[in-house]
Amino acid sequence: MCGIVGYIGNREAAPILLDGLSKLEYRGYDSAGIAVYNGEQIQMEKTMGRLKVLEELTQDGATLPGTAGIGHTRWATHGSPSDLNAHPHFNKDHSIVVVHNGIIENYIKLKKKLQAKGYEFLSETDTEVIVHMLDRYYNGDPLDTITKVMHRMEGSYALGIMFRDHPNEIYAVRKDSPLIVGAGKEGNLIASDVPAILRYTRDVYFIENEEIVKLTREGLHFYNIDEEELEKESTHIDWDINAAEKGGYEHFMLKEMHEQPKAVRDTLTPRLKGDEIVIEELGMTDEEIRSVRKIFIVACGSAYHTGVTAKYVFEGLARIPVEVDLASEFRYRNPILESDSLVIIVSQSGETADTLAALREAKAKGIRTLGIVNVVGSSIAREADNVMYTWAGPEIAVATTKAYSTQLIAHYLLALKFARVRGTISETEFTAMTEDLRQLPEQISLLLSHKENVQRFANRYLAAEHIFFIGRGIDYAISMEGSLKLKEISYIHSEAYAAGELKHGTISLIEDGRLVVAVLTQPELYKKTISNIQEVKTRGAFVMAVTTVGNTEVEKVADYVIYLPETNPYFTNSLAIIPLQLFGYYVSIGRGLDVDKPRNLAKSVTVE
Repeated sequence: MCGIVGYIGNREAAPILLDGLSKLEYRGYDSAGIAVYNGEQIQMEKTMGRLKVLEELTQDGATLPGTAGIGHTRWATHGSPSDLNAHPHFNKDHSIVVVHNGIIENYIKLKKKLQAKGYEFLSETDTEVIVHMLDRYYNGDPLDTITKVMHRMEGSYALGIMFRDHPNEIYAVRKDSPLIVGAGKEGNLIASDVPAILRYTRDVYFIENEEIVKLTREGLHFYNIDEEELEKESTHIDWDINAAEKGGYEHFMLKEMHEQPKAVRDTLTPRLKGDEIVIEELGMTDEEIRSVRKIFIVACGSAYHTGVTAKYVFEGLARIPVEVDLASEFRYRNPILESDSLVIIVSQSGETADTLAALREAKAKGIRTLGIVNVVGSSIAREADNVMYTWAGPEIAVATTKAYSTQLIAHYLLALKFARVRGTISETEFTAMTEDLRQLPEQISLLLSHKENVQRFANRYLAAEHIFFIGRGIDYAISMEGSLKLKEISYIHSEAYAAGELKHGTISLIEDGRLVVAVLTQPELYKKTISNIQEVKTRGAFVMAVTTVGNTEVEKVADYVIYLPETNPYFTNSLAIIPLQLFGYYVSIGRGLDVDKPRNLAKSVTVE
C-alpha cells in the first residue's frame, strides 16, 4: 500500500519525485524518502512522518541535485514507522538502492541465508532483503541480476531500483503490486498510480506481472522474467489534472463529496440511451443474461457495502439470488461456483490485493467475471473477462466518497438491465426507474447545498465515544457505510446494526445521551424502524433520523431529522449517504484530525 515514484530525464529529479509522492500520500504516510544520483554517487534522504517533513529536510529537493532518482511514501507493514525503516534502502556500499511496495513472504528465510553470508541488516523491513539479494547476485548486468532475485522471492512487489554503476538507467519490476510507466517529453517516470505523473505525461504503460522495465533518458525497454524484450502499447489518460488537486477546497474529501453529482452523471450518461440501458462493456448477450442463475459480488470495505445494497436491488428487481462476499474470505471458504454464475468484482483502485485474488480464484474455476473499477488499465480491469468503469476520476482522500457513489450507480444499471432482459419488471416500471436515476445528480447537489445544517449538528458530537447506526434492509446497508465513514476519519467507535436485531443483545449498549443514527427510507419498513427508534429512545438514546420527504411521523420519535428528496426506494442509498458522509467529515475536522489521511490507513490496499 506504499507509493513509489521514479524519474530519469533532463530536469532535476528531486522536485519531481516530491511532487509525485505528494499525489501518492493516500497510499501511506508513515515515512518518506528519496534517492538521487548526483553524477558521482547516490544520495539519499528519508525520514519518519509526513511528506512535508522530507520536503523541509531537503529544501524541496534542492539539497539532492541530479536528474535520476526514486522515491517512496510508506504505509508500515514490517517494522514500525521510523527513519531506519523508511525507504529507500541501500546495500552496504551504497551502490544499489531500492524502493518497494508489497510484501516479501519468504523474507525471513532469505534474511537468514544472507546473514549467514555476512550481510548486516539495519532495519526491520522485508525490503532490505531485496537490496542485499541484489548485491549478492550482482554481476555487472542489472537485468540478469534482477531476474535472479525475482526467481528467489515470494510475495508481492513493485520495485524501483538504481545501480551506481549504471547511472543513466532506472529499473522497475512488478509482481502483484501496481506499477505504471510514463513516457514524457522531458523524461520517463515510474509510479504506483496515475495521479503521480499526470503533470508530466498522459501516455502510460501498465506493467504486467513479472515484467521488468529499464528507463533511460532516451526511452523505455520492457522485458519478461526470461530477459526477453517485449513490445508494449501505451494508454492515453484523459483525466483532468485539476481533478487530482484540491481546487480551493480545504480538503480532498470535501472536494470529492462535491464532485459526486458530476461523477454519478458521468457514470450514468453513457449507459442511459433513450429508453434503454446500454452497457456495451458488459459483453453479454440477452440470452447469456437470462442464463445467469446466481451472482456473487466480491469486494472489500466500502465497495463491499455497495455489494450489500446491490444484493437487495438485484434480488428485488431481477429476481436473481446474490451472495455478497468479503474478498478476504471468498477464496478461503472454497466457494461453490456453478458454471451459470456471474462473479462481480468491485474495487475503486482495481488493485486491491484480496479482491484481485478472488477474481483469479473465480477465473481459475472457469466462471465469468465482471469488474466494476474506477482506474483505467488497473489489474482487475485487465484480468476480468469484462470491465465496467465508474468514471469517478481520481480520488485522493483515503475515505472514499465519489467512488462509492459511482459503484452504487453501476450496480443499479446492471440490476435494471438484467431485470429488463429477464422480464421481471414492466416497461412502465423500467421507464419510471430510469427517470429516477437521471434525477439523482441534481438531488445529490441539493443535499450537499445543505451541508451547514449537518455541520451544526455534528459539532454537538465531537466528544462522543460511541455512536450507533441502525436500519433495515437497504437502510442497513447504508448504515454500514455511514458507520465506516465516521470511524475511519473521526476515530470514534461506531457500529452499524440491523435494527431488528437490537433486541438480541446490542440494545444493552444504549445509555443516556448515546447518539443513534437511524436510516429509514424503505416504505414497507418505516413502521418497523420507527418501533426500533422508540426502543432506543426509551433507553436514553438521542436519535438522528435520515428519511425521505413526507415521512413526518418520524418526528414524533426522533430528536433530529434529515429529509431526502423522493426517489425509488431501491436508489435511496445514493441520497442517504450524503448527509452521513458530511456528518463524518465535520466530526473529523471538528476534532482537529487530518480527514484526508486518517491514521493507520491507506487507500489502495495492495497487500493481504
